[in-house]
Amino acid sequence: MKSHKPIHAIIPGLGQRSLKTAFAAAILALIYHPFGGDPTFACIGVIFGMGNGMEDSKISGGNRLIGTIIGGLLGLGIYWVEHWVFPSGNYYLKVALIFFGLILLVCSSVTFKWPGAVQPGGVVLCIILFNTPTNYTAYAFGRMFDTAIGVIFAIAVNELLKRNRIDRWLKREVREEMREETRELDV
Repeated sequence: MKSHKPIHAIIPGLGQRSLKTAFAAAILALIYHPFGGDPTFACIGVIFGMGNGMEDSKISGGNRLIGTIIGGLLGLGIYWVEHWVFPSGNYYLKVALIFFGLILLVCSSVTFKWPGAVQPGGVVLCIILFNTPTNYTAYAFGRMFDTAIGVIFAIAVNELLKRNRIDRWLKREVREEMREETRELDV
C-alpha cells in the first residue's frame, strides 16, 4: 500500500513550513509588483512570521512587528534629537544615542512583554541612525507598514495551509492514486 512521504524525506531539510514560507514570500512579492513597491521588508516579515503553527507565527511575527514599531518610533525620536542638536548630523552623538536608544528599546520591549522584539527593533534603530535614507520618517513608517503586511500575510497563509489540512490533501491524493491503479488492474 502506498502512503505519502513527507517532503523532507524526499528533499532533506525541506518541510511544510519551508514550502509555506517560500510560497507566501513569492505571492507577496507578486502582489507588490503592480504597485511599484519594494517587497523586501514585507517578505522579511513573512519569513519571520511563518512559524511551525499559529502560536509560533504569532510569537515570531509579533516579535518582528512590535520590534520594528518600537525601533522605528525610537529611531524617529533619536534622529530628531540628533538633528536638533547638530542639524548636519554628528557621528559621535549617534554613538551615544544608539547606546541610550538600545537601552530604551530593551526597556520598552520588556514593558510591552515582547522581549523577542529587541533584535528586530535594534536593526531598524541602527538603520535609521547609521544608514539614514533621505526621508527617515517615510522610511520608518514604510518599514512598519511593510513588516505588518508581511507578518499578517504569513499568519494568513499559515492558517490557510495548516499542517493537518495539507496532510489530509496528501492522503486524499494517495487514495486517488490507489483507486486509479486498482481500476487499471481491473481492466
